[in-house]
Amino acid sequence: MSKFENVSVAKKANVYFDGACVSHSIEFPDGTAKSVGVILPATLTFGTTAPEVMELVEGHCRVTLPGADAPVTFRGGESFEVPADSEFTIEVLETVHYVCHYG
Repeated sequence: MSKFENVSVAKKANVYFDGACVSHSIEFPDGTAKSVGVILPATLTFGTTAPEVMELVEGHCRVTLPGADAPVTFRGGESFEVPADSEFTIEVLETVHYVCHYG
């Protein structure tokens, strides 16, 4: 799916890590929420409260997931899952365009 239909989009961006990650929250008619954004080349650690699926639309990164000994490489067209109440570290090698699916 290359676009979302019939959604509400928050006007104000979510800006993290001094602008290295910028996203917008979107809400679907059924109440589900996602965020759509970009992460610039950097190494960042994110915390989660709900389970997340990070769908990479474009880009290249290495991700260290909870409990992993080594990072795993992901590219546009791939995704990874992060459990609730955990942290993951992402090393962005080429700007990542993503959709974060919650729950």
